[in-house]
Amino acid sequence: MATPTDIIRSTLDTFADELTGSLPDLFAGLVFLVVAYVVIRVIRTLVRVSLSRAYPTDQQLIVDFVVIIVSVFLWFGAALVFLDVVGMGAIAASLGTATGFVALGVAYALSEMIEDTVAGIYLLKDPDFNPGDTVSAAGITGTVTAIGLRKSRFELPEGEVVVVANRDVESKWTKDSDGSPE
Repeated sequence: MATPTDIIRSTLDTFADELTGSLPDLFAGLVFLVVAYVVIRVIRTLVRVSLSRAYPTDQQLIVDFVVIIVSVFLWFGAALVFLDVVGMGAIAASLGTATGFVALGVAYALSEMIEDTVAGIYLLKDPDFNPGDTVSAAGITGTVTAIGLRKSRFELPEGEVVVVANRDVESKWTKDSDGSPE
């Protein structure tokens, strides 16, 4: 019969053997993470510089949004590769599949928010839709005071400010060319 000392010694020996056997994988994983960090930083910088040239400074919100999305995807991919490098490929595959299903559910749940955001990007890029313009959209006519990623603000002739979802604005709007309401 094994004594408690023998059990502890056997457990520690097994642990030491497993740790020694996995050190090359852990080192490779650490090296991969360092390289991934550098590559992701370079890609983020390239994306930011490219988009900053394409968008004016008052539309940096779009640049920041795209850089965050790119970063999330890159880091998630790096995490899955890291798991595979350290010998947990089955966990990486399961995690990738599960995340795909969760992302599908989240995208469906946030579809209106995503629609607002995409419409907001279009409105921000549209040279005919700017703050100060008099516009008719979503059943109102007013002066555009602010354009955000999800909502636009209009000041009505009476001074009231109305906030409208960008999907409702972008779907059908008209600009008053002479500055007076249509």
